[in-house]
Amino acid sequence: MMSGAVPQVCDFHRTIVSETPSPRASLAEEPDDRLVERVLQDEHDPRPFEVLVRRHQGFVRANCRVLTRSSADADDLAQEVFVKAYFGLRRFEGRSQLKTWLRRIKVNHCLNYLRAQRGGSTVDIEELGPDAPVSSTDRADAGADQADLRERILAVLDELSDTVRVPLMLRDADGMSYEEIATTLGISLSAVKMRIKRGREEFRKRWEAAEAAAEMSA
Repeated sequence: MMSGAVPQVCDFHRTIVSETPSPRASLAEEPDDRLVERVLQDEHDPRPFEVLVRRHQGFVRANCRVLTRSSADADDLAQEVFVKAYFGLRRFEGRSQLKTWLRRIKVNHCLNYLRAQRGGSTVDIEELGPDAPVSSTDRADAGADQADLRERILAVLDELSDTVRVPLMLRDADGMSYEEIATTLGISLSAVKMRIKRGREEFRKRWEAAEAAAEMSA
């Protein structure tokens, strides 16, 4: 990676999603709403839901690991999200995209996991200021190894507190609006903006420090 280049936090999301295998050709071209109809019409045919899982599994698992800071439980959490989605599919009214609905299940599931790990306390998240870019617009070299980039981003994100890491990931990896994050976390809009700003600043500082340390040891 070029010295001084700071990746976007959402690069972690992209490198996860890029690993997701393409769904099989049979039903792969059908839109989500049609696949949902197929699942509800014939619950004994697993193929439509399997296509939905393959289509969205990269998105669902992309930041379970970062939100919960648990590599051991991330895959299980992603699977549990799809289990909840399957059994709740009849309640999906199609008012939003399926991806938006799955995102809501994933975020709530991961936050519940965090609360359980903290003895039932809510995720703490507080003050910051106006928006700021997560990083410079510089990108990693085109030939940089994506797996290595992902692990390095993950290592830096792991150093951030839940207070800033959670809203930062909800914004930059899940694409949630500030208003949605505020509602989900039960905090004010100004607090969301301040924490995301601080999270981006901390991410940048820690990334640059890690890069400098790597160059020193090279």
